[in-house]
Amino acid sequence: MSWRTTAFRAVRPLLFLTDPERIHHATLAALGWSGRHAVGRALCGFAAGARGGQPLELMGLRFRNRVGLGAGFDKDGLAIEGWAALGFGFVELGTVTPRPQAGNARPRLFRLPRDHALVNRMGFNNAGAEALARRISDARPRLPDGFVIGVNIGRNRDGEIDDYSAAARAVAKVADYLAINVSSPNTPGLRDLEDPERLRELLDMVRSAAPSVPLLVKLSPDLTHNRRAEIVRALPETTRGVILSNTTTIRVGLGSAAGAEGGGLSGTPLRPLMLGAVEESRRVGGRDIAIIASGGIGSGADVVAGINAGADLVQLWTGMIYAGPGLIGDAIRAC
Repeated sequence: MSWRTTAFRAVRPLLFLTDPERIHHATLAALGWSGRHAVGRALCGFAAGARGGQPLELMGLRFRNRVGLGAGFDKDGLAIEGWAALGFGFVELGTVTPRPQAGNARPRLFRLPRDHALVNRMGFNNAGAEALARRISDARPRLPDGFVIGVNIGRNRDGEIDDYSAAARAVAKVADYLAINVSSPNTPGLRDLEDPERLRELLDMVRSAAPSVPLLVKLSPDLTHNRRAEIVRALPETTRGVILSNTTTIRVGLGSAAGAEGGGLSGTPLRPLMLGAVEESRRVGGRDIAIIASGGIGSGADVVAGINAGADLVQLWTGMIYAGPGLIGDAIRAC
């Protein structure tokens, strides 16, 4: 653990006095400003302690390092340059839908401090795919080489399966890869699309809308072993791999009262499910598929565990809420 993480943990109780969604938006605003100014970029680099990292070629893309930001933190691309300044090798924006939507009613984001976890039921709140495409296009000229931008796409709450094609079409010219979200527990009926036949139909539709963009599928950690293996085996050749995993609806052994809230659970309790899913998918899919480990990564040791289980890349999200930006540097050094 770096001194940056130790220092952050000392001030974390003060930060946790603020409503989690309010401080989330404040963080995005601060990073958005920082990424556009030299002083801010320098402060980001100091806070994260990220230096270099080992580049990786994957899916026809060059990642400057293996550590990325998971989807859900910056749905609308408000801080793209800030994430680059923190040292990430890639960022996954979204989940974004074709049409803007407000998401679920507040409160919808809850901390579980005893468990180093979060519960969210945000409901794909976002400004729409076209707005995100404009922000990515605007930020591109100022980004460093090897900084990859993925876009996670979904359907509107009142939408249909062809929402995925519409969202893909809107961002196809600016996204380095697309992540197909069929696993959020906060949009009714979404996980039904994990059925292998329906998923293949969906992926073929998205491929037609975005023929030259690498596709990944983000799966649920709550799938049975047999169903996950079935999905991985049935992935069409045009799909490059999987992201493992989304949030879980399973609640076992939590010490925080907020664990009873409805929504998806992320953070430390998700780690065993993520590692098991990564190991199994690598065994089933072999070396031909790309695997991104996402969920429960809160230290450099967790990064090593994810890569040893078979992941090519890792994503951070909830871990930063508890370890601070120093986790980015710790994660990159662990690779």
